[in-house]
Amino acid sequence: MTVISSAERIKTKPNLSILALFSFITAFMIARIFTSLNPKTVWEISGFHIHHFWYGLAMLAIGGWLGISVENERINRVAAILFGAGGGLIGDEIGLLLSLSAHAYWADFTYTIIIIFLVFVSMLILLNRYNKVIRAEFAQFLRSNASLYFGVFLAAVSIAFILETDNIVIIIVSSSLAIFAFILIMAYLIQQIKTKL
Repeated sequence: MTVISSAERIKTKPNLSILALFSFITAFMIARIFTSLNPKTVWEISGFHIHHFWYGLAMLAIGGWLGISVENERINRVAAILFGAGGGLIGDEIGLLLSLSAHAYWADFTYTIIIIFLVFVSMLILLNRYNKVIRAEFAQFLRSNASLYFGVFLAAVSIAFILETDNIVIIIVSSSLAIFAFILIMAYLIQQIKTKL
């Protein structure tokens, strides 16, 4: 009988992040479309308006519990779907949850937060799945002249934005980009020195 270590078990466990992300996006879109088409539909119990983020919380709890409690590929897929759908229902009402006002349901920052979240999660999934290819491509990029040109361009533009504004957010973002640009330039120069030695 072969004993499988916990590290090997994690490697053999199906990659469910795409399924959860797809479920999140689908639940968000369905909730937003339903609410757009039926804005007057309200479920009330004893004068309390039951928002669909409550269903989302229940789905997150059930999906999370199944995901950590049961070691079965089908159950793991169901858990990923429930977890993603629950997150989508909660995400749909993020404006309401942040301001505790029903009028904020249609706030623009709901869409902004969801878009930022989806971009961030998508990038994490891609980086996790293709990290070897990305590392190899980035190493190749650092050895090419393009990294020097890109670093100089990014540093110049970032410094220009820092000098033009007193907005703290723009200053922080531009400073971070300038630091990254200088690291990129230094990495290129170090690579060039190593190849000449």
